[in-house]
Amino acid sequence: MLDNLPRGTIVIEDLEIGMMRYLQKQITDEDIEGFAKISTDHNPVHLDDSYAQDTIFEGRIAHGMLTAGLVSAVIGEQLPGHGTVYLSQTLKFMAPVRPGDMVRAEVRVEEIHHSKRRVTLATCCYVGDTVVLKGEAVVLAPSRKFD
Repeated sequence: MLDNLPRGTIVIEDLEIGMMRYLQKQITDEDIEGFAKISTDHNPVHLDDSYAQDTIFEGRIAHGMLTAGLVSAVIGEQLPGHGTVYLSQTLKFMAPVRPGDMVRAEVRVEEIHHSKRRVTLATCCYVGDTVVLKGEAVVLAPSRKFD
């Protein structure tokens, strides 16, 4: 289940510093298994309960890049939205995401460089009040001039 603001596009001419969009998604076993299949990352910490129990996480966790993919969804669907091109993304994984966790992925406009159509975005994911991922994205934003 996704809980998010309306999808679409905000062109660079309409972006403002501090503008924020988000989505929320509960991470399921099916999400983790599907990500393992698509990515070919079958690390047992994600898929095997007994193996994962004996790790520092004391249980299974979602792939970090699955969580990061939620940030990509906000950028590609909401802020700036359709037509956005990723240029770079930094990620710092702060805490594990477990099956059943509700993740809130947030993206906030930090800088706008109109002449180059580049936008710097703060990216963060939460489970409850816990920051599980943070970083920064630089994107090429869509523009009315290039419709």
